[in-house]
Amino acid sequence: MIPLAKTVIALSALLIASASSAPATCNATPRSRDVIRAVNLGGWLLLEPWITPSMFEQFVSQPSEKQAVDEWTFCQVLGKQECARQLKSHWDSWVTPDDINKLASFGLSHVRIPVGYWAFTIEDGEPYVDGQAEYIEKAIKWSASAGLKVILDLHGVPGSQNGFDNSGRRGPINWQKSQNNIDRTAYALNKMANIAARYPTTVDSIQLANEPANWGLDMNKVVAFYNQTIPKIHTIAPSAQALFHDSFLPLSDWHSLRNPQWQNTIIDTHIYHVFDTGLLQLDNQGHIDQAKRNGDNIANFNLTMPVVTGEWSLATSDCAKWLNGFGNGARWDDTFADLNSHEKVGPSCPGKNNCQCSGDGPGGSDVSKFSAGYKSFLREFAEAQINAYERGIGWAFWNFKTEGAPQWDYIKGVENGWIPKF
Repeated sequence: MIPLAKTVIALSALLIASASSAPATCNATPRSRDVIRAVNLGGWLLLEPWITPSMFEQFVSQPSEKQAVDEWTFCQVLGKQECARQLKSHWDSWVTPDDINKLASFGLSHVRIPVGYWAFTIEDGEPYVDGQAEYIEKAIKWSASAGLKVILDLHGVPGSQNGFDNSGRRGPINWQKSQNNIDRTAYALNKMANIAARYPTTVDSIQLANEPANWGLDMNKVVAFYNQTIPKIHTIAPSAQALFHDSFLPLSDWHSLRNPQWQNTIIDTHIYHVFDTGLLQLDNQGHIDQAKRNGDNIANFNLTMPVVTGEWSLATSDCAKWLNGFGNGARWDDTFADLNSHEKVGPSCPGKNNCQCSGDGPGGSDVSKFSAGYKSFLREFAEAQINAYERGIGWAFWNFKTEGAPQWDYIKGVENGWIPKF
C-alpha cells in the first residue's frame, strides 16, 4: 500500500510538545549574528507536486498508470529524454541569482538545498535523470556572492527513507532493505562532502538524510549509519557540520539514541501544524500557544546538542493543492481520503465551520482576498515561531516560493508584510 504523503510530519510537533501593513522589521527576540535564518530551495532539484503543480497538470487527464505522483514516476512516464528536457527547463528557471539576491536582502543567513541521491548515482532500471550537481554548485556560487551560507540536504535516498513523494518515490520504505541502498547513500554523501570541501567558507553543513521515518525503519541501524558517515564527512569536509533529522521522534528520545561522541553535529526537527487533525482544529491562539510550547522543548534539548528547525511554515490548513499527494484533497474540507482505507477523515477546521479551501482565511490561496485579521494572524504566527525556533540555533522556512500556496511562500510573505525582514 502507498503511505500518505507527509501525513505524519505533524506528529513531531505534537511529540515535542507531550498585518499587511506591518513594518518591515522583526519583533522577534534579538539573537547573535550566528543564528541560522534560512529558507529551503524546495521543489527545485527534487520535484514535489504541490510546490510546482503546473509540472504535474499534464498527467491529470491520463489513466492512473500514466499519472506521475513523484519524480520517479515523472521520469518513468515521460521517459528519460523528455524528463531531462522538462527538468532542465525547470532547473534553469525555478531558482535564479535574482532569487538568491532577494533572499539575502531579507536579512537571511542561509539557504538549504534539497537534492536526491540520483544526482550522484543512478543504476540500470531507475528512471531518474541526473545533472543536478551542476546546479548545486551554481547555487553555492550565487549564495557566496550574496553573502549567504549553504546547507546541503540529501532529501531522497535509495529505496526511500519515508515513503513520501518528497523522497523522490512515494510508496514503501525500502531504504534499509538492502546494503546496496545504504552504500549508495554513503556514496552520495561523500560526493556532497567533496562539493562542500571545494566551498568551505560557504557550505557549512550537510544533512545526512531528510526525514527518515521511525515507523518504517530500525532506529538502531539509522544511528549506526550516522556513526559510519559523520566521521567520513568531517574527514572530507572538516569545516562542514553534520545534520541529522529527529526521525519524527520526541527530541528527548535522542538523549539515549545519539552518540555522545559525535562532534560538529546538529539535530534537525520539522514542525508543521497541518498534517494532523488535532493540530488542524486549533484556533489562531492555539497555534501560537503550540509554537511557544515547541520553543520550550527546543530550548531544553538545545542544552544537550544544537537544534535547528529545518522546516516550518505558516499554514494552518492542508488546503494547498496536492499537499497530501498528487490527486488527493484536504482534511480541512473533507476531500482527503486515506489512501489505505479509502475512507474520508471528516472536516478538521476549528468548529467545523467555514471548512472551504478558499476564502479570506487559512483555507484560501488568493492573497488579494486575505482579510486584514488573517494577515495580522500570519504576522503574529510567524513571529511566535521565529522566537520559538531561535531558542535553538535557528530555522529554515519551507519554502522560498511556491506556485500557489502563499502560507508556504517566504518571498510572498515578506513582500506582503507578514514575514519580517531582519
